[in-house]
Amino acid sequence: MTATATSARSDLSELGRSETALRTFLHGLPGVDQVGAEQRAAQLGTRSIKTTAKAQAIDLAIRMVDLTTLEGADTPGKVRALAAKAVRPDPADPSCPHVGAVCVYPSMVPYVAEVLRGTGVHLASVATAFPSGQAPLEIKLADVRAAVEAGADEIDMVINRSAFLAGRYKEVYDEIVATKSACGDAHLKVILETGELATYDNVRRASWLAMLAGGDFIKTSTGKVPVAATLPVSLVMLEAVRDFRAATGRQVGVKPAGGIKTTKDAIKYLVMVNETVGADWLDPDWFRFGASSLLNDLLMQRTKLTTGVYSGPDYFTLD
Repeated sequence: MTATATSARSDLSELGRSETALRTFLHGLPGVDQVGAEQRAAQLGTRSIKTTAKAQAIDLAIRMVDLTTLEGADTPGKVRALAAKAVRPDPADPSCPHVGAVCVYPSMVPYVAEVLRGTGVHLASVATAFPSGQAPLEIKLADVRAAVEAGADEIDMVINRSAFLAGRYKEVYDEIVATKSACGDAHLKVILETGELATYDNVRRASWLAMLAGGDFIKTSTGKVPVAATLPVSLVMLEAVRDFRAATGRQVGVKPAGGIKTTKDAIKYLVMVNETVGADWLDPDWFRFGASSLLNDLLMQRTKLTTGVYSGPDYFTLD
């Protein structure tokens, strides 16, 4: 890290000391050109890639999937089966890579941990009163600690959108700092719930706020509101992590989640990552897809490329 980046990081770390400092900084960030962001995202979404590159992109996308089930009807048997699929997505093809992580509720973590131990697949758990984030802080932190103690090595927290939209930035900042501390060695993904933030400027501010507070990843959505991940929102977040690394020397990951269902969708995001932040982020350590149905489409397209035969959706297990 350069001396300039070290100094900048030190200066930015002081922002959390006061509401005024945070507000001044966040509202001093350059505004997002809505038309420009949407046009840029649309242009990147039209890029095509050739067969060899497509095969590589599919395998990379599989490795980036956080295979997710967050339903009230989840059972130990269901999440164990999902974890087994995460380790061997295509049992008929041992060359198929495993996914990045399995993401479940804290109560399901012990059952997933039994299957994933020693496989290289991460175990993520939502916490902090997911998806609303509306609970006392001590309950949110207990939720995090319980998930980590049960075996989660990644925590997906939700920010308090009520506090953020009311301009209580230090309250949001302090919750993220406390959650990061409760994570111990586990990585923290901070869910912004961009569909509720209303503007791209708010998405940029929330992204910076999450990174300033120590988030290891910034994530678009819970998948529980009508508007989830979009290409323009993800572009704004990618620009934020790029600018944050330039200012501080610290790299932060990005996770779009919700509504990403097809291989074509995934490849659009990978193109955007490459064009916006570069190859450093084209790695499961720095970019993930939060998804449930995406994996099956990736597997079907992979089978088509490797065998020439397009398998139907019933060839793979439904999640």
